[in-house]
Amino acid sequence: MTLPLSINNITAHYGTTKVLEDLSLDIGEGELVSLLGASGCGKTTTLRLIAGFLQPTSGTIRLGDKDLTKLPAHARDIGLVFQNYALFPHLSVRDNVAFGLKQRGIAAAERNKRANAFLERVGLDHLADRLPAALSGGQKQRVALARALVIEPPLLMFDEPLSNLDAKLRVDMRVEIRKLQRANGTTSVYVTHDQEEAFSISDRVAIMNEGRIMQLDTPETLYQRPANAFVARFVGFENLIPMTVTARDGETVTASLSDGSTLKFSQDRFGAIDDKFVLATRADGLSVSSDPGAEGIAAKLGLRTYLGRAYQYECETVAGKLIANGALSNPLEPGATAKLVPVADQCTILKPE
Repeated sequence: MTLPLSINNITAHYGTTKVLEDLSLDIGEGELVSLLGASGCGKTTTLRLIAGFLQPTSGTIRLGDKDLTKLPAHARDIGLVFQNYALFPHLSVRDNVAFGLKQRGIAAAERNKRANAFLERVGLDHLADRLPAALSGGQKQRVALARALVIEPPLLMFDEPLSNLDAKLRVDMRVEIRKLQRANGTTSVYVTHDQEEAFSISDRVAIMNEGRIMQLDTPETLYQRPANAFVARFVGFENLIPMTVTARDGETVTASLSDGSTLKFSQDRFGAIDDKFVLATRADGLSVSSDPGAEGIAAKLGLRTYLGRAYQYECETVAGKLIANGALSNPLEPGATAKLVPVADQCTILKPE
């Protein structure tokens, strides 16, 4: 059985410090939502509140029709996968996986049968009789995952589960976690500070800052259409360029920078454009051109870096330092002047802060 999770207007304090402020989040049945952000943003506090390790100052937490807000942790029936695995060192792999079933009064034969079945699913049935000390980090994490899934919880939560693994194993394990979560259809909350990990594994991602959700959306939407400057910077839009509309001609908008130079934008491409807006781009969204007649942002080129697919330049402009990419076929020297031409499908438009 899997159930929707609803967090309504949760506020939480550590002493006099407010960590979460009126946070609300709805997660559908079978959905995997990641809480993503830097240390101190509130993502782990949110997980601990859902799990029952902390109590909120105000607000409610519901799993289906069940109010979890005041329930102790052991009564919430939630599967947890921790960063440090939290395996019992004196128990075999099989007994670690079966531990939750034993706590629920399942008979030995049945719990061993279920534990063996889940160990087979995570590819560790041949190691069932080993102790955790004889396992690698990736194998320990598979045991922890099997232990969380075997109790068939209505909600599964992951607390930075891959941060202790090396880079290749992290990629392999996140694929396995996603496969198992989809196969089981378990509603899941996944806490991480790793953007690539969150985007690759999630149905939706909540980007958090200072105890608030800044944007909750699909990975594709977050990456291509951030809702505000904070999210834009978080997902790699290095360049935030303030602009003012000076003319409108049908769906074409002409906008100027502070030095009076202008660029044209299509509202068919970007949607309705306000009189003041911020053009947000990654380095790929500004193409370095040596053509003095190109319609772009005047720039003096600084440090040039070879990326393999392009040269990347630090550029001094009227909008401050911008990062832009140029073609390998036309390397330009530091100190040269150029135009930075926006690449429409690599840009987005934000409201001013």
